[in-house]
Amino acid sequence: MEFDALKLKIASPEEILLWSYGEVLKAETINYRSQRPEKDGLFSERIFGPTKDYECYCGKYRRIRYKGIICDRCGVEVARASVRRERMGHIKLAAPVTHVWFLKTIPSKIGLFLNTPLQRLEKVIYYAAYIVTNVKEENKKQALEELEREFKSRKKTDKGGLEGLKSAMSEAKEELLSLKPGKILSEVEYFNLARRFANVFEASSGAEAVRKILENIDLKKEALKIEQELKGVKDITKERYLLYRLKLIRSFIKNNVRPEWMILTVLPVMPPDLRPMVALDGGRYATSDLNDLYRRVINRNNRLKKLMELRAPEIIITNEKRMLQEAVDALVDNTARLGSQPQLSSQRRPLRSLADILKGKQGRFRQNLLGKRVDYSGRSVIVVGPDLRLNECGIPKKMALELFKPFVLNKIIERGMAHNIRNANHLIEMASPEIWAILEEVIADRKVLLNRAPTLHRLGIQAFKPILIEDLCIRIPPMVCSAFNADFDGDQMAVHLPLTEEAQKEATELMLSSNNILKPATGNPITAPSQDIILGCYYLTKINPVRNDISNGVKEAGARQARIFASPEEAILAYDFEYLKINEPIRVKIDKDFVETSAGRLIFNGVLPKDFNFINKTLNKKELQKFVTELIEKYELNQVWQILDEIKRLGFYYATLSGISWGMDDLVIPPEKKKILKEAENEIALIRKHYQDGLLTSSECRIKIIEVWERVVGEVGRKVPLYLDHYGPVYSIIDSGARGGWSQPAQMAGMKGLVQSPKGETIELPIRASYKEGLNVLEFFINTHGARKGLIDTALKTASAGYLTRRLVDVAQDLVVKENNCGTTEGIEIFRSDGEEFSYGFGQRLFSRTVAEDVKVGKKIIVRANGIITRKIAEVIEKSKIQSVKIRSPITCKTLQGICSKCYGLDLGRNEPVKLGEAVGIIAAQSIGEPGTQLTLRTFHTGGVAGVDITHGLPRVQELFEIRIPKGKAPLAEFDGVIEDVEERGTLKVIKLKVSAGNKKSKKAKVMEYTVPRTNIIFVKPKQVMKKGDQISEGSIDIRELFELKGREAVERYITNEVQKIYVSEGTTISDKHIEIIIKKMFSRVMIKEPGGTDFIIGEIVEKSKFLEINREAKRKKKEPARAKQLLTGITKTALSTESWLSAASFQETARVLVMAAAEGRVDNLRGLKENVIIGRLIPAGTGFRKTKPSDET
Repeated sequence: MEFDALKLKIASPEEILLWSYGEVLKAETINYRSQRPEKDGLFSERIFGPTKDYECYCGKYRRIRYKGIICDRCGVEVARASVRRERMGHIKLAAPVTHVWFLKTIPSKIGLFLNTPLQRLEKVIYYAAYIVTNVKEENKKQALEELEREFKSRKKTDKGGLEGLKSAMSEAKEELLSLKPGKILSEVEYFNLARRFANVFEASSGAEAVRKILENIDLKKEALKIEQELKGVKDITKERYLLYRLKLIRSFIKNNVRPEWMILTVLPVMPPDLRPMVALDGGRYATSDLNDLYRRVINRNNRLKKLMELRAPEIIITNEKRMLQEAVDALVDNTARLGSQPQLSSQRRPLRSLADILKGKQGRFRQNLLGKRVDYSGRSVIVVGPDLRLNECGIPKKMALELFKPFVLNKIIERGMAHNIRNANHLIEMASPEIWAILEEVIADRKVLLNRAPTLHRLGIQAFKPILIEDLCIRIPPMVCSAFNADFDGDQMAVHLPLTEEAQKEATELMLSSNNILKPATGNPITAPSQDIILGCYYLTKINPVRNDISNGVKEAGARQARIFASPEEAILAYDFEYLKINEPIRVKIDKDFVETSAGRLIFNGVLPKDFNFINKTLNKKELQKFVTELIEKYELNQVWQILDEIKRLGFYYATLSGISWGMDDLVIPPEKKKILKEAENEIALIRKHYQDGLLTSSECRIKIIEVWERVVGEVGRKVPLYLDHYGPVYSIIDSGARGGWSQPAQMAGMKGLVQSPKGETIELPIRASYKEGLNVLEFFINTHGARKGLIDTALKTASAGYLTRRLVDVAQDLVVKENNCGTTEGIEIFRSDGEEFSYGFGQRLFSRTVAEDVKVGKKIIVRANGIITRKIAEVIEKSKIQSVKIRSPITCKTLQGICSKCYGLDLGRNEPVKLGEAVGIIAAQSIGEPGTQLTLRTFHTGGVAGVDITHGLPRVQELFEIRIPKGKAPLAEFDGVIEDVEERGTLKVIKLKVSAGNKKSKKAKVMEYTVPRTNIIFVKPKQVMKKGDQISEGSIDIRELFELKGREAVERYITNEVQKIYVSEGTTISDKHIEIIIKKMFSRVMIKEPGGTDFIIGEIVEKSKFLEINREAKRKKKEPARAKQLLTGITKTALSTESWLSAASFQETARVLVMAAAEGRVDNLRGLKENVIIGRLIPAGTGFRKTKPSDET
């Protein structure tokens, strides 16, 4: 079925009857004797279709030839049994019932139509109050006249109680005049009024009464009335409320929807195969909770019909109606709400209603529409495959045979080895040698996908060429581990087989691991040598100047001059014949010069391309990473991965050859340790004495003791490397960067040092022992607090980071590269000073970006406007004196509903300009979310040092993206001025800011005082000139306040820098462009100020792209365009306020989103990625990218 958009509307009772194939009259499901559905019951074949393909209930018609015939005996249509998944039934309700979503979802839609608060309306619906449905104006007039007459006659007779009489009269008058349709009366008020003015008004309770009022509303008149009312409104809250009512009424008019349709008179019944009943062994049944809920509705409905036929007393009928309302509420949404308990099953658990089936992680949207189970997949434990190429993986033979079964069957039949599938299957079960040959042939030109959960970024799924192996484990090449974040301590991976040719082509061209060497977050290589490979390369390229004399094992320093060789080949030959040590310094003639090097370095250079510079240095992790980056700059990716493969081979081989092993005796405890500890103890004894003499407070004493121990730990730690053999195993492993850092030997041979208590405070007592010496019982116990906190943190952090990623993906998912150049001349300025405070290189920050203006170094233009900054240009800028560069950014991009290639710059994962259709929003979300698991969860800094409590790590990233008011908020200058004074008052510091002379508006100089705690650091001094929005003391800035004072650019710069600060401090980097994409989305909403000639409503919040599009349309039709105010919204709010109701409903608050969408008759144009996944189409990105038509055609 082809369609371009999806619209959600409220269904009318007539439409519900059109969907239906018959009325469900009985609450029975299945006849327990015959095991067949009951007639007219919830599973009735007459209504929903036959349970067996092409066979009616009584068996008169069987076979496909009777298709479409309705049996004259049992009334069942002969059709496929699958129609039971599509055909709906209905229940005619004996009394109207409100749809609980339109009643109770805030703001209540029915409440808005009746202009009544929800609490009072609920009382009416549940028969605890009455609503006036009709007022007879003639009778009202007569009643008023009668009151006047009565008052006059009573006045004559009763002279004494005149005051009482007057007040009674005015009260009665008021009561009469206030009687209008829609007025709600409590039971007491109703009975009092009904006794006196029975002929003036009619009032009743329940959904029926509400429906009557809704039926009588003239929507167009109501809209005009609200428009008139709006003209005189001064109160903002009242105005908002009226605008919201107006918007709702207008949507109802526009979509031809009547408000009384929110009250159900006909209830649709879901197809039976979507709420199945399954027979278990032992004659019991497992059934969907919906059947229980429907049964309650039908039973109560039938009982109500009977009571009405019998003309039962009003009180009994009212009670039954209320129970019917509650039964329908439970069916639609069975959640505990104010004053109502959910309906429970026989096992005392709440029944799963229609709303529960839709919402949450296990709901229809997230479980079945956005994620599905995959056929042709397998999973197994992974082991390392050092002999595999970078684009190969080892798949167990048995698994491969099962995965490729259809292809193998096809070949068997093609070759005539079997004549049908059954026999071919038998051959496969026998596993004869020719089957394995066929399997080898089938997999030869196919790729498989490997995935390791959690898939935090694009590189969590990659394609490989399968190699058959005998084991039961999947083997993966060691260099892809960092992309998958995999290790071999029991990790598992899943294999998927792309079936179609297009899928195979995509796997080969886009997903092959050898094409994914770069990390999309930074553009740095992710497929770089690690661990053993680094150690092997380090061993190979390190020069040991002390030559071990081969004959007698005596170390003779400089005993012999460096030997000279005529060519690299000669030196390697000498090494092969054991005439030369691998790391012995030698001089070799390379090209025309003699180079001081070693045999190992010559071997390493032997695997590099001929035109690559000779590498003559010790290669550790850092150097190897630089080297890989150089390779990527210089060669095609196709060549790079082959060189990396060779380096892997070398690394493993020489790591093995080096024989490096780690023994307990390789770690030496520094002899000075005892002396250092003794000195520290004396120093601490002195501090304690000062404390006892009253020279120090307890907190100062504590801080000083901690400072002493911190210094000691550092001192002992620094001694440890001095006693290690520089060519020994410990030094080699750490210095090469293969594993660990210097803090580890410091704990193993130095001292463990200070640890934290469960509160997160540092314990004064240090652990003096090293792990080699062994901890005593007390030390062991105080060490457990930190360890436990670490484990718990890791578990909590994963969920937190995952949720952040989900919100980021949801907010940015529809951002796709739509055009090559939007033609804007705007951009953002990147300043060198910004990165300096958190050591993030200026050049590194500019890499991959498009410049907005020519960049000059001296008088030479190094990159022209709209040119891209490559790594080389970035290095030149880094070394130059340039202080700022203006670059194009996603934030200032003018492309509607997307982004242009120029504003984005290079695609970091491919090192080339970004292609049309690239889903840059998702890449941004993954790039920010993926390192999220490495960020800390700790919120405050510790160590007993005073200062502001500032949020750090993951919570801080969330605080920034959600625009929450920060903890430890810093004050900002509210106007331009001069600091008059900074004084201390008790525990506070008071800063006085005076309006500067330049501000002529004020006659009398305004002085503003800001107070901060005394312990906080202040950034200002007297006589300092302040600009509006400048920070006064330390702490985090409230982003909304910054937006009000300094505007949009300041906010963009602040969020980018703050997020970068957190990631850089944790040792990970992300390109600015990813953060900018999220910021673009945070600024993607506007609030309508003046609608002009458009259909917008004042106060309406809309997507900026829609606002611009409709304004363009208005200008074209010579109408006045709308005016709007820029908003700043957090990521959750932005994701929920998206144009696409499918995307919003599958994110959070499903019920609220669907109610809003249905009430407003929203249209989803299926522009984003999620919407298309939900309806089962290719996503409009990558290979499924469709160039949109020009706006005048759409």
